Amino acid sequence: MARDRIGRFRAVKLDTDLRTIRQAEGALRLEIAEVSRNANLEELGLQGDEPNSPIKLLDVLPGTTEDQLHPYFIELRDSASRKPARAVIEEIGPWLTVADPHFVREFQRHQFDQRLWELYLWAMFREGGYDVEHLEAPDFKVSAPWGEFSVEATTVAPSQSGVMADHPNPASEAEIAEFLHGYMPIKYGSSLTGKLNRVSAAERRYWEEPEVEGLPFVLAVADFHKPAELGAPGSMTMSQSAIWPYLYGRTFHGEMVDGKLQTSSTKIESHTYKNKTIESGFFELPDSENVSAVIFSNAGTIAKFDRIGVMGGFGAPNHKYLRMGYRQDPNPNAMVPKSFVEEVGEEGYYEGWSDELQVFHNPNALVPLDVTP
Repeated sequence: MARDRIGRFRAVKLDTDLRTIRQAEGALRLEIAEVSRNANLEELGLQGDEPNSPIKLLDVLPGTTEDQLHPYFIELRDSASRKPARAVIEEIGPWLTVADPHFVREFQRHQFDQRLWELYLWAMFREGGYDVEHLEAPDFKVSAPWGEFSVEATTVAPSQSGVMADHPNPASEAEIAEFLHGYMPIKYGSSLTGKLNRVSAAERRYWEEPEVEGLPFVLAVADFHKPAELGAPGSMTMSQSAIWPYLYGRTFHGEMVDGKLQTSSTKIESHTYKNKTIESGFFELPDSENVSAVIFSNAGTIAKFDRIGVMGGFGAPNHKYLRMGYRQDPNPNAMVPKSFVEEVGEEGYYEGWSDELQVFHNPNALVPLDVTP
């Protein structure tokens, strides 16, 4: 592989006649040695199909003043600790073929979280072996030999007015439980139903657009409505527990009976915060049968790009990166997950873009999502 004219690593020499991995490794070493001695790498990498103007996400657009930049973009651009994330984003940029001409401006200014979420989704799908085509609507057409589907990305953003602008900031267990049953489902509901009910100027819904009609349609949602503050984590550290009860309109309970975990579910009719109430069960709403699945992750953040960058050899000098959280306990009788703390980049450490991703399938979908390789 060699970099093409705009900096993307792409295949330049291909041999399909090698019978074993050992033969392939040997031939690769010989070819690399030959190229290193004799080849002009710039000429070797030319493909002939490169665009003239690659996307450079970190180059501030002309005419932009410092006070117009999003504070998270400034941190990404300037902080020494964000060197790994910068390296990853610089590598992703030339691969993007976004249909939205305002993507870079919004990433740098007022929609940093939303655009970073889309970059995460692009990287996650590419890691899974998919081609990702950027569309005007929905955001992506994702395809591979084993299946294809379309994706519209959305985020939970801070409320600027009304009752939802009065954030509860829960502290006790009881307050957190109330927050997850009332406030957060309403926030998720606003983002998801807004996409569900959207109608284009041509009077088409997302799943009716010509490029994707007949394909499974997926909504991808992330929670960015409350950033982390000193001494207090952001809302996304706990809000995962509110998404699936809202989607299915049910909550689940577990108890140990004769040494075995027994589970049961309870129907949820609605979610209320102060004087605002919404119906529970997104997958039972009118027209929701056109949504094949909802995907969610609380990891589409700068920290994820940092960790991937450290694994790629872009770690910042004199910095250590830790990853901590909870993992599923494989014990079928486990009531709680397992906690973990790991140093990113240690020998044996690995994480993928999709590690934290959750896919919630719609049991009522007209076109189910089935993309098993």
